[in-house]
Amino acid sequence: KPSTRQRFVAIEFDFLPRAAEIAVVAQESGLAEERVAPLVDLAARLRALKGHDLEEGVSTRLLVYCASLVEAGMPVREAVLAAMIEPLTDERDIRTALLEIAGSVIP
Repeated sequence: KPSTRQRFVAIEFDFLPRAAEIAVVAQESGLAEERVAPLVDLAARLRALKGHDLEEGVSTRLLVYCASLVEAGMPVREAVLAAMIEPLTDERDIRTALLEIAGSVIP
């Protein structure tokens, strides 16, 4: 009920600025910043879809998972699918659209 929300303190915050997010993901995953940058850019594009076709956006945690997979030797496209796209949706047509977006950002 609405009065329950009044019992807690709430703080709203957004994602880190691009440069800071790149630095954090690179530090946490071990992947070089120049390889992390396209992943952060893709996450920003996918986050823009939140509320349209997606309920959630790509978290920094998912970015770290993705970058860690790439650092471990997984091909980038497979890592993006496993760590950034699959966690966002179970719907095949949305997944296909997200893969198309990924293909335009990730070489």
